[in-house]
Amino acid sequence: MELTYAQLSLPGPVRPNNEDYLTVWRPADAEDERQRGSVVLLADGVGGLGKGEVASKLAVEAALRKFMEAKPGVAPNQVLWQMFVAGNLAVYDAGMADRAEGRMATTLIAAVFRNNEVTVGHVGDCRAYHIQLGRIRQLTSDHTYVGTQLKLGLISQQDARTSQFRNLLTRSVGKDPTIQVDYYSVEVHPSDLMVVCSDGLYWHVSEQEIFNAVTWLPPAEACRKLVELAEQHGTDDNLSVVVVRIDRVEQLLYYRGLPIYQETPELTMSNEVQIGQILDERFHITDVVSRSGMASIFKARDLQTNRAVAVKVPFMQFESDPGFFTRFQREEEIGRALDHPYILHVVPVEEKSRPYLVMEYLEGQTLRQLMQSVRPLPVADALRIASRLCEALTYMHQHEVIHRDLKPENIMLCKDGGLRIMDFGIAKAAGLRRLTFTGFTAAMGTPDYMAPEQVKGKRGDERTDIYSLGAMLYEMVTGQAPFEGATPYLIMNARLVGDPVAPRKINPEISPQVEEIILRAMAMQPYDRYRSAAELKADLDAPEKVQVTGRDQRLRPPAVWQARWRTLRVVVLALLVPVVIFGVILLFLYAPWKR
Repeated sequence: MELTYAQLSLPGPVRPNNEDYLTVWRPADAEDERQRGSVVLLADGVGGLGKGEVASKLAVEAALRKFMEAKPGVAPNQVLWQMFVAGNLAVYDAGMADRAEGRMATTLIAAVFRNNEVTVGHVGDCRAYHIQLGRIRQLTSDHTYVGTQLKLGLISQQDARTSQFRNLLTRSVGKDPTIQVDYYSVEVHPSDLMVVCSDGLYWHVSEQEIFNAVTWLPPAEACRKLVELAEQHGTDDNLSVVVVRIDRVEQLLYYRGLPIYQETPELTMSNEVQIGQILDERFHITDVVSRSGMASIFKARDLQTNRAVAVKVPFMQFESDPGFFTRFQREEEIGRALDHPYILHVVPVEEKSRPYLVMEYLEGQTLRQLMQSVRPLPVADALRIASRLCEALTYMHQHEVIHRDLKPENIMLCKDGGLRIMDFGIAKAAGLRRLTFTGFTAAMGTPDYMAPEQVKGKRGDERTDIYSLGAMLYEMVTGQAPFEGATPYLIMNARLVGDPVAPRKINPEISPQVEEIILRAMAMQPYDRYRSAAELKADLDAPEKVQVTGRDQRLRPPAVWQARWRTLRVVVLALLVPVVIFGVILLFLYAPWKR
């Protein structure tokens, strides 16, 4: 099995030391690797029991020694059992030898890559994910009390992220002289991906974000992206992640008792578009640009015009989804109706054998990629970018189109100096029926840039896009999102119960006039914002003429108690309604007037 992998382990933004311990080991000899395989090991020390960093290192080093000492060809499950026993005894004995320092414990996960299989041994709450055919699947189950609550349906995924029992382990390495290990095995193919990470990362980065990072970026960049996302979302724990891409796979077969290695081809979805294919006798597919959870974007050559184009093709399993198909269709209809130099151009295709979207092919980087490399952006540059976006928004709003999902990922900065607004999948447009969604967040936008009215479930108008642009401008000039929280729901709720930190408190180089522009664009109530994108553009182009009204003095931080009362109110109502209904029924059955 040939692999491309990257690993990253950091203390995180809060903790002074790193109690995670991470390593990847591959045999130097190719034949030895065939027989033995490669291994990924990650341990997360339990700090509350003593020396967490010592425990994690002991467990990994003892397990790795046992892996290297194991006879080639021994079944992965047997090797993993020996590794976990060795790691467990190493930590247990160390804790018993120095009881004054306290007992020690750690979590441990080990993944063995051999032939065409990955076998995972697992104790604790680190996780392993498998990505195959456009889908991500969590292989391991968390050995925590919250994990038990989730299995029994006693708690929601949202509440689990902030539960006080989130780190309460039900199983660990080194606490007792014996150990119970869970095993998982999965068959892999070329282009599959494996992700192993600690809880400090996955509690603050969603599965979709993990999927997007590892499928769009090389392993090393994906590791950095995932750590950065966890830090942006407010993690307070150590951060460790390994991303492994399967490049080549051999399956072990036997003929008359002799081992034969046969290369396994890449697994493809039936009827999916492939490189080299000519789609509808017009678009020659030449390369893969990116893959998301629902669609692939290919680079292609339009044989009619001999120009490069981008072709967005949904996966077959989503073509029959009415909600997804409606969003996909809406994106094409709106794209074809708009014609502006700062809006992505959609190529009209009348006859199609299957759903797909053809767009102009752009070279450059997204605004998000620029903001990651330069943080914060120079204020003058940020104003010019926002001003150009206002031009496009003015044109869109004049044509009765509201984007509703403006974010740095949807802004392409082109090599030719232009920019494009992309992704009109949840846009509101005159003449198109209202969208119906099953997922709240997906329906309304992206948490960091959603307007308060979107959080409340309203459709929004032109001022909704102005709020999102204001939030992007805030992040461009300060280097951080306007609101932060442990979960997307806390981020969304914060803008309903308070205001962002004044930009000049984060970056004193921002002028009072620019701060006034940002805070007006991000006003909680739509009627307090700019009435149009054209009005906002006028201030962006001449900030020195903006009158400062002291908005920064009227800001109030998000009140946590209001958020909690909002949740408590829903619970109280949910409990009272059945009681009231039952009381009315009793009153009706036993009322005095019926006697």
